[in-house]
Amino acid sequence: EGFWYFLFNWKWIITSFLGFLFAGSLLFILKIQKWMVLGSTALVIISHLIWPDNPLAPFITAIFLLIIILSLSKGESADWMAESWSFAKQILPLLALGVLAAGFLLGTQDGGKGIIPNEWIASLVGGNSVFANFFASIVGAFMYFAALTEIPILQGLINAGMGKGPALALLLAGPALSLPNMLVIRGIIGTQKTIVYVSLVVIMATLSGIIYGSMV
Repeated sequence: EGFWYFLFNWKWIITSFLGFLFAGSLLFILKIQKWMVLGSTALVIISHLIWPDNPLAPFITAIFLLIIILSLSKGESADWMAESWSFAKQILPLLALGVLAAGFLLGTQDGGKGIIPNEWIASLVGGNSVFANFFASIVGAFMYFAALTEIPILQGLINAGMGKGPALALLLAGPALSLPNMLVIRGIIGTQKTIVYVSLVVIMATLSGIIYGSMV
């Protein structure tokens, strides 16, 4: 309903519009040769005409052509591509590890069962109660998530019965805090200020989860 319903129905139209803006930035900001950008845009449009009912086809085509364009270019765009590839090599192994762990522990979206029963997760963080959001915030604060693994793990928790509000609370508290993080902060600002900082993060994550859960 409302704004989110509009976004869902028009998501590929919005994606196409942003794609044309991105093509303009390639032309006028990164100074990519016009024939490369225009030719790639034409191929993306053709892929849409060939597979009109599959919006992922032009999306994947655009990504593939973007990689080719940046690989063949020089200067700032080539540096951007090299930096992006460097980040990808760091991120993808962690992301794959997170997906593997989430599937093994929490099951899959199509109904596959993990080793943790769904009933346990639904009883603790299902729905949008104050306890569910607070519990998710506490777990996120004291649990260490490696970079990017929290996304597939969170998806697994949602598939297993976690509410949308507690999911946001966990996602907010997790990157902001961890037990090693708290120990380092305590050594710098002291115990009392660390307690205040941790409490504020947990409280704000809990409130954000409650508000978001009541909206979706």
